[in-house]
Amino acid sequence: MSFVQRLLTAMVPRSWAASMEAESRAWMARCESCGTERSVWDLGGIRWKAAGDHLLWLKCPGCGRGRRHRLRKA
Repeated sequence: MSFVQRLLTAMVPRSWAASMEAESRAWMARCESCGTERSVWDLGGIRWKAAGDHLLWLKCPGCGRGRRHRLRKA
């Protein structure tokens, strides 16, 4: 877990922390170049009670280069 994940899950009730992790794992970041997918939680982020698609610039483990990744709820 990243520092932000540890900090936020320690500050909220356990039921909220479980909900936060489950929902963050449902959001997938997909590389627009090669199609590699990872969950937001695995990236070290939190996406809780969010709506709509989002674009991020991340280093892709599949391509090995910085590429755009689209966040979508699985």
